[in-house]
Amino acid sequence: MKKIAVIGSTNVDLITYVDRLPKEGETLEAPAFRIGRGGKGANQAVAIAKLGSNVVMLSKVGDDTFADTCIQNFQSYGIDTKYVIKVPHSSTGVAPIFVNTTTSQNSILIVKGANNFLKPEDIDRAEKTLKDVDLIVLQLEVPLETVYYAIDFGNKYGIKVLLNPAPAVPELSIDYACKCDFFIPNETELEILTGKPVSTIDEIKQASKVLLDKGLKNLIVTLGSQGSLWFSKDGIEKMIEPLKVDAMDSSGAGDAFIGCFSHFYCNTGDVETSMKKASVFAGLSVTEKGTQSSYPSIEQFDEFVATHC
Repeated sequence: MKKIAVIGSTNVDLITYVDRLPKEGETLEAPAFRIGRGGKGANQAVAIAKLGSNVVMLSKVGDDTFADTCIQNFQSYGIDTKYVIKVPHSSTGVAPIFVNTTTSQNSILIVKGANNFLKPEDIDRAEKTLKDVDLIVLQLEVPLETVYYAIDFGNKYGIKVLLNPAPAVPELSIDYACKCDFFIPNETELEILTGKPVSTIDEIKQASKVLLDKGLKNLIVTLGSQGSLWFSKDGIEKMIEPLKVDAMDSSGAGDAFIGCFSHFYCNTGDVETSMKKASVFAGLSVTEKGTQSSYPSIEQFDEFVATHC
């Protein structure tokens, strides 16, 4: 299997299941609560590792009670944690998540904590390991300067780079996005980055064209229950259908897609097939509660694909 570096966030998910969110000043009783492991970087790393690729994680955690459990969680999946570093006098990142039990949709707050301390020099410290990986996977829950430095690092050593611009920030440099081999937002992130409406497939295509015209190599827009769209600089346009499921919890589904796509693309080089696999993997993830805990193992995934696809 290929080796993939994930440079990004580690969070602890504080998940509350609600029938509805309270109004301002209102107190409601919620039916359930659980603690999970999260952060977009961590989620994607776990998804990749569960599917069998070798993963090295670059991240920062705090010096609180969550830090060791986060590191142990990575290690339980065989992820290399040599570069998951504790930051003194800082909290580990946390993500309070509110899941609507009726719609299965979620609302998320992010407290970055130690994630704010992942810096370009951390990439330099890991140079010996990083220069030999086959793919670098990035998100936007760590400082932008670190993301840009990682993109330049990948370009310097001829390593493919995938950027998931989540959560989207309008100030993201599209010039840097164009240095990546894959740029994978969801439709909401696409709207933020372009300022264009994305209510229909046609509007999504028009918004995508804005970014493609700036020089992106490959743009994949994930659309949740509508599937995903791939556009390439060579004029390829492909719509990938979603897996039809009874959704229970959509938390982490986008990260499941990114992780699965990264694994299969890195090991096969086939974009369309990797997207199809990722749609199935993400679809399976929403049938269970939680983020990382909802991701199927490679054995579960292969068994499902063999019997249903």
